[in-house]
Amino acid sequence: MHNPEVVIVLAAGEGTRMKSATSKVLHPIAGRTVLGHVLAAIKPLAARELRVVIGAHKDAVQAHIAEISPEALTVYQAERNGTGHAVQLALAGAATTGSVLILAGDTPLITSETLKEFVAVHYANESSASVLTADLPDPFGYGRIVRDDEGDISRIVEERDADDEVKAISEINTGIYLFDNGALREAAAKLSKDNSQGELYLTDVIALIKEAGRVALAIRTNDYSEVLGINDRSQLAECTAIMRDRINDAVMKSGVTIVDPTTTWIDADVKIENDVIIHPGSLLAGTTIVASGAVIGPRTSLTNVIVGEGAKVIESTCTDSEIGAQANVGPYSFLRPGTKLAANSKAGAYVEIKNSSIGEGSKVPHLSYVGDATIGSGTNIGAATIFVNYDGVEKHQTTVGDSVRIGSDTMLVAPVTIGDGAYTAAGSIITEDVPAGSIGVARAKQRNVLGWVLRKRAGSSSAEAAKRAGATERE
Repeated sequence: MHNPEVVIVLAAGEGTRMKSATSKVLHPIAGRTVLGHVLAAIKPLAARELRVVIGAHKDAVQAHIAEISPEALTVYQAERNGTGHAVQLALAGAATTGSVLILAGDTPLITSETLKEFVAVHYANESSASVLTADLPDPFGYGRIVRDDEGDISRIVEERDADDEVKAISEINTGIYLFDNGALREAAAKLSKDNSQGELYLTDVIALIKEAGRVALAIRTNDYSEVLGINDRSQLAECTAIMRDRINDAVMKSGVTIVDPTTTWIDADVKIENDVIIHPGSLLAGTTIVASGAVIGPRTSLTNVIVGEGAKVIESTCTDSEIGAQANVGPYSFLRPGTKLAANSKAGAYVEIKNSSIGEGSKVPHLSYVGDATIGSGTNIGAATIFVNYDGVEKHQTTVGDSVRIGSDTMLVAPVTIGDGAYTAAGSIITEDVPAGSIGVARAKQRNVLGWVLRKRAGSSSAEAAKRAGATERE
């Protein structure tokens, strides 16, 4: 396969129709930015040079590129004088041999496979200039491909410069080009601003190359959805939905059951093994990894979570956590960063866990908060237990051993250690260590004040009920 020598990504646009303080190319789709998807599609082409032209939101875009594609060179277009001007800037100092692939930074649905096919057809036909085209049901806003009587491309006409006849053409310019380096440089030097925008149009290069007697091709793609651009929030949503469907289709074909693909959202970098079941309303985001046999959902959000084989996560939100094999989470659990559940453990209904390790077979069944704690194996944390980890200034650690039984409504005031096999009595506030095999009891002795309701709540429904039960005012 021939690889392009240079790839130029045009990402300098203002994106005014997005009405956003964030650059258009930095808006997220399926766990990557719009630009991130484009750069990911380019990577398998193994070009020697990658140059990204930036302009609006310069600092943010440049920082993002440095993070996700540190090998890329950014080229700043201070004045946006058109796509032709952007390419002129990008060519300065770049390799002068081979071919140059140019594409827009706001086409996140383009795939490596389509780009490879495009490059292959270009070289097979010894073309000096090729443009990828598509037939759109609604071509409004796109440049139109004008072909001659023999069906070859003659020129590209922008929407603003098109007459009614040209506007009726449904074949559009996708903004993806492949040029012979020398032919591109020669034509780019001849560009003029004789158009409605007063800019240098890259599209005019095609006609200039044809006029020089060189071969120019319009190569039509069969899947127009891959080349859809983003100019506003509606188009962003449209592309996001297409990406969702594409990812879900691939995941299902790999052996995963998605009960309702229309309400299931999976990021591009998520990894899911076969025989996983994902129920409706679930989001798997970031670098989440789900092992075989796990059950996710319904209505579950996992972000950067590792889910072990056969684990179940039901109606819960989990972030930056690890869930061991055969563990059970939910419903309505909240696993915050740093949570690690060992195999066969449980975080049950209305349980919140943060920066804590739960040992193998241990359970936090319901209505509890566990923060900054280490819990051993085979331990049970009773309902409504609170790990009191914050003193208002600093966080403190709680250690609970193996086979411990924490009574319901216990408060463990950190720093504190509960030894192996120990118990705490229900309703206790534990502020000191409980040795192994002991029971910690920290509650006042109960005192019943007889007749209190009749004296203090006379005339109330409670007082009447007490009278019927034989209560008197005497203590």
